[in-house]
Parts: sequence; C-alpha cells; structure tokens
Amino acid sequence: MVVLAASIVGKSGKVLVSRQFVEMSRIRIEGLLAAFPKLIGTGKQHTYFETENVRYVYQPIEALYLLLVTNKQSNILEDLDTLRLLSKLVPEYSYSLDEEGICKHAFELIFAFDEVISLGHKESVTVTQVKQYCEMESQEEKLHKLVMQSKINETKDVMKRKASEIDKSKIEKNRGDKGGFGPLTSMGSGKIENSFNDMSISSTGTGFGSGTGFGLSTDVDSFSTKPKGRPTASATAPPKGLGMKLGKSQKNQFLESLKAEGEVIVEDVQPRVSQSRTAAPPLTDPVTLTVEEKLNVTLKRDGGVSNFDVQGTLSLQILNQEDGYIQVQVQTGDNQAISFKTHPNMNKELFANEHILGPKDPNRPFPTGQASDAAGVGLLKWRMQSTDESMVPLTINCWPSSSGNETYVSIEYEASSMFDLQNVVVSVPLPPLREAPSVKQIDGEWRYDSRNSILEWSVLLIDDSNRSGSMEFVVPQADSSAFFPISVRFIATDTFSDLKVTNIIPVKGGNPPKYAQRTQLITENYQIV
Repeated sequence: MVVLAASIVGKSGKVLVSRQFVEMSRIRIEGLLAAFPKLIGTGKQHTYFETENVRYVYQPIEALYLLLVTNKQSNILEDLDTLRLLSKLVPEYSYSLDEEGICKHAFELIFAFDEVISLGHKESVTVTQVKQYCEMESQEEKLHKLVMQSKINETKDVMKRKASEIDKSKIEKNRGDKGGFGPLTSMGSGKIENSFNDMSISSTGTGFGSGTGFGLSTDVDSFSTKPKGRPTASATAPPKGLGMKLGKSQKNQFLESLKAEGEVIVEDVQPRVSQSRTAAPPLTDPVTLTVEEKLNVTLKRDGGVSNFDVQGTLSLQILNQEDGYIQVQVQTGDNQAISFKTHPNMNKELFANEHILGPKDPNRPFPTGQASDAAGVGLLKWRMQSTDESMVPLTINCWPSSSGNETYVSIEYEASSMFDLQNVVVSVPLPPLREAPSVKQIDGEWRYDSRNSILEWSVLLIDDSNRSGSMEFVVPQADSSAFFPISVRFIATDTFSDLKVTNIIPVKGGNPPKYAQRTQLITENYQIV
C-alpha cells in the first residue's frame, strides 16, 4: 500500500487540508485533487473509485470529504482502515466540522496525518497514541520560557523603580519652582538628570538595552507618572525646561534600541474577535425551530438516583420579516411526566386546544434577524423530574479493588435503548500520578490529562451495537473515593419530550415558508458521586 496524499475537501471542491507523502510534483497533486469533485458523481453507494493510474478512497464528514489518493496496487482493506483512523482523528482536533473549523486547525491535522502515514505507508498507531505523540512537551522549551519570563519580570521591576524616582524628582522640582526652595530645586534637577542617565536607552551598554532587555513588550506609558496624594495644579503640569518625557516617543526609542541590539520585540496586538463564536452552522432556511433539552443527573455510586432533571426549550429564528406572520403547530408526544409552559406572549388557549403556538395578537409578527450569540425567540419550555433509574440514558458502574501495591479499577457503562448517544466522554478523577495509568482493556479510546489527573474514556457512538462497554486500568494503591465523582457528557438527537414541529401556518394566507427543525439533548451536569 502506498498513500500518495491525504486531504480534506469541501463539497464545492475546495481543498482545505492536503498532505503529500511521496515525491510527486505539485502540479500533479493539484490535478488529482481537482479531478475528484468531477469524478465522485451522485447516487453511488461505494466510497472509492479508480482512474487509470490512482485510486480515490473517500469518506463524507458532514459537509466535507476525507480523501486518500493511493496507487492501484494498494490493498483496499488497508486503505479503508487508514481512512477510518483518520476520520476518528479529525473530530479530535477540529470540533467544528466545517470549512472555517478545518482551516483553523489545519496544522494540527497535518501533524496528526504525519503520525498515521509515513512515506506512504500506514503506521501501527491508535488515536490515543497519535494525540500523545503530537502533545509531547519539551523540557528545554519550558526552561527557556521560565528564564525569559523571569528576565522580563526583572525588567518590569527596574522600570517601576525608575518611574517612581522620576515621579519624586518631578514633585521636588515643582515644589522648588513654586516655593522658591533653591537647594531643593537643584537637588531635584540633579536627581532627574541622574535618573535619565541611569535609564539611558542608547547603545552604550549601560542602560536597559544591554542589561535586562530580553524580548520586552511592556508599554512604558502603562506605569503611572502621577504622585500619590493630591498635588497642586502646578505640580501636575509638566515642568518647563525638561528635555525628555515619558511618552510615546520615548517608548518607540526604547523599543528601537532593543531592536538594534538584536532583541525580539513582541508588539501588543488586539485579538480579532471571531465572526462566529459558536460552532453551530449558519441558518439557511427562512424559519428554523430548535428543540433543545438540558439534562442534569446525579447518580449514586452504589445505585439509585439523587437528582434527575430535564429542562427543554423550543426556540424560533426567522431570517426575513415577511415570514414573521406565522403560527407553529407541534406534537408533544406521550410523556405524561412533562409539563409544558408557553411564553407569556403566546395564545395559551390556542396551544391547549390545538397545540398551535402563535402570538396573542395575530397582527404582531415574530421578531426576525439572526444575531451571532442569540438562540432565537423562546416559544415553549418544559421540565421533567423523576427518581426512576430506568429513565437515565447512561449508567456508570465503577469497581475499584486493591491488590498489593496496586489498585485495579473496572468501569462499565450501560446505555438505555431510548437514545443513540454521540461523543460520549466519561471523565474519571485519579490520584496524583507520576505516569499515565496502565489501561488493560477498553471499549473505545482513552486519554490521560496529567495536569488535572483525569482519565477520559471516549466512545464516538453508542447505539444498538454497543449498548454496554467496559474499561479496566491499574494505578498505584489508592482509596476508592479518589475515583469519584465521575463526570459524563454526551449529546443525542432524540429528546425525552419527543416534541416535533408538524406544520407552519401562515396567518395572512399564502404559501407557508420553508422551515427546518433541529433537535438535540445535551448534558449540563451529569455525575456519579
């Protein structure tokens, strides 16, 4: 098997990430990738096709394609196995599977691809190993950063002392000018002169530039030049006759001096606010209705439910003002434990009798527009509480047992058949460890967060094929309470309320606008204590 290139391509044919693994001209690689959108076609069930010289093996990922270009002599089973491994890595480095998210994490994805494929051949690695290889830290880099930071802090302290001396000299100078204290006036001017001599920013080697200026990016204006207390008006005014001031010109000269001596200056740059703060795809339909439920669950480690609370909302977003004169008809499902409450501006009788959500005043449209951080207009909310453990979508059993100087921990999950769970992550706290725990068996992937001493067990999808799973790991001897509380997070496309939008009714007649419905169940606080 020889992989010529691995790429992520948009549905429009735009190449977002591409990594070449064999010696090949750039023109040929670009030609192969440009031909892919034309050859893929529509309505095909398989995910590969061959040309005269190469084979394209691809996998759709939402609005993108993950593509491998191999030679025709490669083993198709190995190609698919490599593609499957890469498809697991992409969500690990880019949580937003769109063009913006992929381009933002392009370098991380290329480094991950390099760990999987070497000189066109697949390496025997797992997702966890690839992440560990890419996250390796350098002790020399850490030491260098600590030394640089200490020098910067030392420079800041010296600058503060010099600024304080200049403030005192200014006060004494101004007092002398106002009250006629001759000796103090001369003393003040002498101090100012000596202070500026000490702060010399020339290239003589006696000032900040040669002694403690190491990559300094501190603004000299940030240090206060006002004395403590309440000086008179004449004291606050800049004294005449001084040939130097702490201002922008001195800051620029100071930085230029450091640059002349070979120091690297990092200018303060205001971070640009991202155009989109959320990972949700932009709205394209005229009307979008979002059903969202947040799940708060606290389970006991020995069995039983301490808290089970579901809070749901139905929100509405309308792009165009002319589509605001509508009513929304819903179907609430058969769950009798859920109580619904409409927005105060909704017609409560209409919802109670016909399950239709509409304003009290039919001549008043729904608000329109799509704000970047807005979740839409809330139409309906509901809540469900229960102590029935069978309502819990996912239960976790943790069994620590000590043997000699080691503790064996067995963890298993059992998922209800009500939901298919996605992106499941079980976070198990561990006692402080020098090394990562030894994982003996696992259904899924694992990752050790050494900074927070947490073992994360992740399963991409739990459906009818894997309603139960387990993991076993070994750590040095520890108390059983050290592995609690266990936190769980996941998402699902089904909800407890089974609320569905069945129809959009135009109030003023005509054809109803097109609408889209988004449904998700997310965990807000899910713990085993």
